[in-house]
Amino acid sequence: MADRAQTSMQTLLVGLDAGCLPVLDPLFESGGLPNLQSVFEEGTNGPLESQTPPWTPSAWPSLYTGVNPGKHGVFGFLRFDGYEWDVVNDTHVRERTLWELLDHHGYSSVVVNVPVTHPPREFDGALVPGYTAPENPDCHPDGVLAEIRAEIGEYRVYAPRDATGDEKVEWYRRLSRMRGEAFRYLAAKHDPDFGFVQFQQTDTVFHEFPGDDEKVRGVYEAVDEQIGKIIEECDPDTIVVASDHGMGEYTGHEFRVNEFLRKKGFVQTKQGGEGMPTWSTIANNQLQEGKTGEVDDTGARKPSALERGLAAGAKVGLTSQRIAAALDTVGLADYVAERVPTDAIRAATEQVDFPNSAAYMRDRIELGVRVNLQGREPNGVVPESKYERVRDDLIGHLSEVETPDGRPVFDRVVRREEIFSGPYVDEAPDVVTIPADYDQFLSTRVGDGQFGPPSEPYNHKLEGVVALSGAGVDADAELASAHLFDVTPTILATFGLPAGDRMDGSVLPAVAETGREAYPGFDADARVATDDGDVEARLADLGYLE
Repeated sequence: MADRAQTSMQTLLVGLDAGCLPVLDPLFESGGLPNLQSVFEEGTNGPLESQTPPWTPSAWPSLYTGVNPGKHGVFGFLRFDGYEWDVVNDTHVRERTLWELLDHHGYSSVVVNVPVTHPPREFDGALVPGYTAPENPDCHPDGVLAEIRAEIGEYRVYAPRDATGDEKVEWYRRLSRMRGEAFRYLAAKHDPDFGFVQFQQTDTVFHEFPGDDEKVRGVYEAVDEQIGKIIEECDPDTIVVASDHGMGEYTGHEFRVNEFLRKKGFVQTKQGGEGMPTWSTIANNQLQEGKTGEVDDTGARKPSALERGLAAGAKVGLTSQRIAAALDTVGLADYVAERVPTDAIRAATEQVDFPNSAAYMRDRIELGVRVNLQGREPNGVVPESKYERVRDDLIGHLSEVETPDGRPVFDRVVRREEIFSGPYVDEAPDVVTIPADYDQFLSTRVGDGQFGPPSEPYNHKLEGVVALSGAGVDADAELASAHLFDVTPTILATFGLPAGDRMDGSVLPAVAETGREAYPGFDADARVATDDGDVEARLADLGYLE
């Protein structure tokens, strides 16, 4: 690619998914990240407290809107309609984004790889969506993805699912390079006032290769190289680095909330059906989706012999969880996972019977329990008159749970109103469950006992990171109490613009305060379905869907 003239970019925001000081500090000390380190050393930095829940699909919208999930409406990877679910997308984010607010004031933006931004809305600039988008996403403006590929070659949202080991890590490095090259191309073309580029693989590498310092270093070095090139080519006046949450080792237990609630009489279960299966490794990594069984005269698929056999076994207690446990002990679980179809597994999987349960955890990422309330859920069984009593009972039972070694499972178990505020609080779990020190791994599984080892030895922590340097930044300012919601007000302040009056965050003390004003209300369009099996499978690969 030809050399490009430097842009007139005023502020650059670099998003490091799962970035945190415990990960960055050793890499800084070894000299592996010179470009990131220069931002941290030339300006000011500190821990950035995330939100509840501290997971990508909810936390990034909170970061780029400045409001809590009760105001923007996204609480996890999944959006629920009764007992049905779909993966969230941009139409579920019901608040104006940072780049839309800048557009309101006449500033342009380039946004690359930011999660939950597909399908994009119009604004002055360009946007290439990130996580939860399909592999060939709609971009803004139309045709920009083809332009990028013509300019830099291959551009992908995700690594190929069949990549393994070192090949997968090399893909993570290539994806990081694609982000940087795409961002620099768009910045040169649009000369934006604001730039926002996010790197997802700094999170993914921990889920795929927990505890592998060499692979983590390899990914971070690739990201650092791109950050250096972006800074060199774009020459932004101000640089902000921020993450959505932290990352670390889980030394506690896996607590299976629905199994606990079943013992307490809240959850009912069933075998088979179209619910959310608990043997996720097999149900989501299989390679033969929809290819089993025959089709009858009406076009409907008939269950295969394997499905019928597993379903019969389930009726006498031979569930897929028990089969999985047995296979795992002899090292065959992964082999079978690649060959057994999803429909066959669902026929033999014990699941939560949502319509007949009084309360349940529907998605572990939400960090909470939903009451099956009459008048709200399609088949609610809890009358409104007993709603608060059920919540009291749930809070009482869950607050008292201890791990097998006598430690509390939860730091807090509270009503959702104590955590969230805004027009979408009703879409949150009725009772919010915050794991102790984010060291206890929550699961929706049933049928495997209440406790076990964490399904993922590394996972999300509450404390991320933020750093600011450049024009208008007080390098001596303390950032000890920085919060995720503060990022958008702070970016606006670097433009001399006020925060929105709906925002929950404030301007960080490193940048001059600019007051608040009422921005135009969000004119919500209809939500559209993601309905993308490949996106769902990728989320399951990382343990986000059970």
